Amino acid sequence: MDEKTKMLILKQDLQMLTSANDDYLRHLLELAEEAIQREGIRETDSIEYEGAQIQYAAYLFRKRAGLETTMPRYLRWGLNNILLSQKAKKNDV
Repeated sequence: MDEKTKMLILKQDLQMLTSANDDYLRHLLELAEEAIQREGIRETDSIEYEGAQIQYAAYLFRKRAGLETTMPRYLRWGLNNILLSQKAKKNDV
């Protein structure tokens, strides 16, 4: 998935209609990617990885304005599932 498509999906998730926050959202997508990789998850072209990156960026955007700053459970589970799946494939080789 290209960066333009990721931005479009992120903006739809956040219900944004304008491009006023595009620079900030691009930065959040980069931050999300680095945070995911820091957890030991390798970048892939899978829809699951790219979806987690978009969800992570949306979480980063929402947490700055909200009182609840803990990571949503669905996102944590998704990241754990990706990591476990990658580790299992690595051990199968």
